[in-house]
Amino acid sequence: MQVILLERVAKLGQMGDVVDVKPGFARNFLLPQGKALSASEANIASFEAQKAQLEARNLETKKEADALAEKLDGQQFIVIRSASDSGALYGSVTPRDAADAATEAGFSVDKKQVALIAPIKDLGLHTVAVRLHPEVTVEISMNVARSQEEAELQASGKSIQELAAEEEAAAEFEIAELFDDIGSAASEDEDLAPEATPAEEDEAKA
Repeated sequence: MQVILLERVAKLGQMGDVVDVKPGFARNFLLPQGKALSASEANIASFEAQKAQLEARNLETKKEADALAEKLDGQQFIVIRSASDSGALYGSVTPRDAADAATEAGFSVDKKQVALIAPIKDLGLHTVAVRLHPEVTVEISMNVARSQEEAELQASGKSIQELAAEEEAAAEFEIAELFDDIGSAASEDEDLAPEATPAEEDEAKA
């Protein structure tokens, strides 16, 4: 199916290009989202008549996207989720979650702009692409953690596996110290025990 693009579409072409696409892709994505029109003579003529206006509108939205991109690019957003000790989430983090986290932080992001190939299902830092405009894409980081404290540790560069290993080492150290204390106390008790008298020693031998 031939369509005429009303804006730049990645891997397809620039505004005004007439391209061949699969009918399903056109019907389910390009046409309903206003990214293209079927390439009929009437639509091509209509595009040519409105081309200047479309280009001006595209330029204006790109300027707005560029301004937002400068502030949004590289930002990190915390999402608190329940997870197992191994770091697997009970559920997942979706494009809506990413958009909501950015919006709560004061950035205007729609879930449709979040390019998440698959839902996030593990704790940690995850890089996510956000398409603010057909020609403007930025990357943000989703810091998925079980608590604010854990998120701060992850932000400092520690993985959930490293945190778990540190906690385990600390627990083992505490247990070892406990046994050392018990051993020391037992030694002290032996040292403090009264020495047997000669009569008690003779009695013990008898």
